[in-house]
Amino acid sequence: MTIIFVPKQLELSLLGGALIGAAAGGLLLVNGRIAGISGILSAATARGTQGWQWAFLAGMLAAGASAALVGGHVPVGLDGESLPLLAGAGLLAGLGTRLSGGCTSGHGVCGLARLSPRSLVAVLTFMLAAGVTVFIERHGL
Repeated sequence: MTIIFVPKQLELSLLGGALIGAAAGGLLLVNGRIAGISGILSAATARGTQGWQWAFLAGMLAAGASAALVGGHVPVGLDGESLPLLAGAGLLAGLGTRLSGGCTSGHGVCGLARLSPRSLVAVLTFMLAAGVTVFIERHGL
């Protein structure tokens, strides 16, 4: 395996992480809510929804669209993939997060910051599943 160190990519990754942390912290401070994307999406599509949920989701989509418009790069491995395949993968990931009671943003960003034991177990499970998936994919088992 070759690891390529690109200083500009490190800067952008750190900036992105800081923005995600600031947004999650801001939502908790302003609304008292955890920035779990699957929970926000679920609440936005339920009856009695509040406007902030749709605004939060619209902001996420706008950020991705803005990055694409200014020439942001597509992550390695996703360029050249079909939109239906990516949409299907996203739907399966969303179904999995709904079935498991949380997502990486809710558990990984917010839950670990609050020292939640449940979130620690969830994140360890996510990471183990990801590691096994990569191993199987790379070694063709």
